[in-house]
Amino acid sequence: MRLHRPAATLAALTLVLATAACGDDETDTTGDGMDAMDMSGMVMNDPDATPADEVDGDVATGSFTVLDTAPPGSEGVAGEAWLAQNDEGTTVTIRLSGLAPETEYVSHLHAQTCEEDNGGPHFKFDLEGSDVPPNEIHLGFTSGADGSGEATITSDEQVGDGAPAVVVHPADAMDNRLACADFS
Repeated sequence: MRLHRPAATLAALTLVLATAACGDDETDTTGDGMDAMDMSGMVMNDPDATPADEVDGDVATGSFTVLDTAPPGSEGVAGEAWLAQNDEGTTVTIRLSGLAPETEYVSHLHAQTCEEDNGGPHFKFDLEGSDVPPNEIHLGFTSGADGSGEATITSDEQVGDGAPAVVVHPADAMDNRLACADFS
C-alpha cells in the first residue's frame, strides 16, 4: 500500500504516539477492517492469509474477555483468537464483535496470560530486540459499521509457548488494554 504524504505524516505521528504509550507501532488502513495495515513495510493484517483456525498444525484457541483497563462502553466486546504453529511459522487470527463502529484497533501477542498483569509485556522473538515486527507480532484492523472486526497475520518464526495471550487495544488509547484472550 502506498501512502500519500498527508497519510504518511499522520501514520508516522500515530507510530510515535503509540510507541510512547505502549512500546509499539500503529498504522493507517483503508477502513473496511479487512485490508492490510502497513507502516513502512510492516503488514499488520493480511486478508489473503489463511486464517489460523484453518491452518494445518498445532492450533490453540482462546476467548476474549474484557479487561479492567478497557475504555467505558466496552462491556459487550467478545470474540475468539487462534494461534497456529507449524513448520512454516506462526499464524494468528482474531475475530471480535461489540467494538465501537469504524474504529481502529491494534493487537499484540503478549508474554504472560491475561490474569498476569493483563497479559504483561509484548511477546518478542528476541527479548533484547525491537518493539516492532518482525520481532513482535502485531495485528491491526478497523471495525466495521456493525462493530465487528478481524485480522490475520503470519510470521515465518514459531512463537513456541512464549506467547500465551493476545491483547486488543484501541489505536487511539493504547494505554487502555481492551480485551485479552489466553491460548489453550
